[in-house]
Amino acid sequence: MIQLRNVQKRFGHRLAVNDLSLSVPAGEIFGLLGHNGAGKSTAIGMMLGQVWPTSGEVKVCGHEVSSHRDRALQKVGAIFETPAFYDYLSGWRNLEIFTHFTARTSDARIREVVDWVGLTGREHGQVRTYSHGMRARLALAQALLPHPELLILDEPGEGLDPEGIHEMRETILRLQRELNLTILLSSHLLSEVEQLCTRIAVLNQGQKVFEGSLADTKRRKQLVRLRVNDFALAAATLTEAGLISSHQDGERIELVAGAETDAVVRRLVGQGICVYEIAPEAETLESFYLSLMNAQRAEKK
Repeated sequence: MIQLRNVQKRFGHRLAVNDLSLSVPAGEIFGLLGHNGAGKSTAIGMMLGQVWPTSGEVKVCGHEVSSHRDRALQKVGAIFETPAFYDYLSGWRNLEIFTHFTARTSDARIREVVDWVGLTGREHGQVRTYSHGMRARLALAQALLPHPELLILDEPGEGLDPEGIHEMRETILRLQRELNLTILLSSHLLSEVEQLCTRIAVLNQGQKVFEGSLADTKRRKQLVRLRVNDFALAAATLTEAGLISSHQDGERIELVAGAETDAVVRRLVGQGICVYEIAPEAETLESFYLSLMNAQRAEKK
């Protein structure tokens, strides 16, 4: 559904995206991660034909965006940056106006998408009276109007309270499941990405530094939480014994392949170090992401 090959984008002397290749298969919820300024919005802008690449190829739905934008985006819905609405008009009227800029849409279709996103009963109220969560639902309704096969969602949960985030997550999952949509999701909410996405790519300073499945992010390290009377001494002892490859936060160690926690305990106790707690810890997407960013910073020093 989305294919980027060796894409580069410069704004003057600034290189915003550098040699980015990315593939999003049909039927997948794909997460695009990275800090502010990492190049996510620029990459999405190129997918939507709002930013032209300096070089490389951007294909959406099998069509090159630069040369065949209309065909590429015919079956694409998007929430990109901050959706703008006419606050003094109703949600329904905003959707009607949007269709005037794209393609005429029947009242039945507008009713259908309003129902899909859970705005039924409030669609005729002025948008100025909508909560942030209702505005997010209206933006999603707008993205669904063209019967999309691909949804591109840039920070759909931004500014929502916990209940709103939960409702948005459940709506996205339902849409993907029942409409068989392909979804590209850009978000800073790593816990949401972890619950929604099957695969992710991570950008850092315009470059892709990781692409793979969520399962891949949890297989890379064997982390163990360790509480002792002297963590620095314990880490040095275990490193010297070849049992760990790294340590972090003054409470976590990373075992080398094949090492077990019982060997760690024996080594520490044998060296007179008191062990208060030792427990394997599954790596979360957050810990994986932070570890990846720390490694990137260390490489650039």
